[in-house]
Amino acid sequence: MLDMELIRKDREAVATALAKRLDPAEVNRALDEIQRLDQERRALITEIDAERQRRKAEARAYAEAKRSGATPEPAAPEAERKQLAELESQLDEVQSRLRGTMSELPNLPADDVVAGGKEANRVVRTFGEPPAVEKVRDHVELSRALGLVDHERGVKLGGSGFWMYTGLGARLEWALVNWLIEQNIEAGYEFLLPPHLLLDSAGFAAGQFPKFYDDVYHLDKQSAPRGQFLLPTAETAILGAFQDEILETAKLPLKAFAYTPCYRREAAGSHSDERGTVRGHQFNKVEIFQFTLPEQAGAALEAMVGHVEGLVEKLGLHFQTSLLAAGDSSAAMKKTLDVEVWMPSTGKYKEVSSVSWGGDYQARRAAIRYREPGGKQTRFVHTLNGSALATSRLFPAILEQFQQPDGSVVVPEVLRDKLGTDRLTPVR
Repeated sequence: MLDMELIRKDREAVATALAKRLDPAEVNRALDEIQRLDQERRALITEIDAERQRRKAEARAYAEAKRSGATPEPAAPEAERKQLAELESQLDEVQSRLRGTMSELPNLPADDVVAGGKEANRVVRTFGEPPAVEKVRDHVELSRALGLVDHERGVKLGGSGFWMYTGLGARLEWALVNWLIEQNIEAGYEFLLPPHLLLDSAGFAAGQFPKFYDDVYHLDKQSAPRGQFLLPTAETAILGAFQDEILETAKLPLKAFAYTPCYRREAAGSHSDERGTVRGHQFNKVEIFQFTLPEQAGAALEAMVGHVEGLVEKLGLHFQTSLLAAGDSSAAMKKTLDVEVWMPSTGKYKEVSSVSWGGDYQARRAAIRYREPGGKQTRFVHTLNGSALATSRLFPAILEQFQQPDGSVVVPEVLRDKLGTDRLTPVR
């Protein structure tokens, strides 16, 4: 969440930044309420501290009178003792309301992130040229002809929004996952395999809860009284694994990655650019993550974007990288760059990775800090994450960009050893 001290010191700057994402009137209402609750909280703390000091003074006077043989003053009446408990209860309530209101505000966009939605996104780099494909067939048609994906049996098993990889399709999907794992290890990221069921605290820490609480699959309260859900992305798990920790400064940046299936309630789209495996309720993804010192974050973001671009380039795919406008990026992120592959069947680019810098927003929610060597004070780390990569989007891009006039598909060179072939041919 946001820094309360920053809101106190420079509300105007906070309001201006949030107005890139929210209606200015909504921003001001929220900040008015936050500042009112903050003032009430501080007044209650002052009153409680004064009451506690008064009681300590009375206790010392009572003990001194006992030692000197004088008649001690009577203890505080019951009504006064109840008054302190009531003040503490009021403080708990105000702090809870303040935390709830603060948790609903998005992150402050970086200075170079503009207001607006998708229409304001800006392409910053392009790799290669769109492949010349005669008589383009889309990935759904190709996957059926090549015997790679069984969409009908996937729906039979899981319902709408599910599919099943088969034969060489399953092998291609697994080859992509394994190759990405190898590439991320080579880039210096530590490999993690986290649980797929996470506690609600991990969703809050990542900034997905409470706003996007209904976008994930939750276990019922009887089965999971503490609150559990199926992870929507490994970002949530990697961040959550380090909640309430003070990281060693010498070990920052801390670089980790995970392979997981991802589970999301969002429905697959019916229009052509979201058919097949492009969007569904379950898909595979390899996610990279960094915890850094604040001064390391800019270089880390550039390095992560370059790493992801390098992965797509090694696969030989045509793609572009776009800087997202504030309204099109995750609410928890200060800045996001999307790496987007070309889909010949739709004549559009489709995101295969969002690489994002969260600043200290997630770290505040998760209480992840670092301490300078020899220092006593702790500071919040900065967090960065990115898909490296989402295979359910790479899969259709490979089929479409490398399709041949005879109906076959050329396998990217880096995957041929793993797949045992250089070409996918139609099932006879």
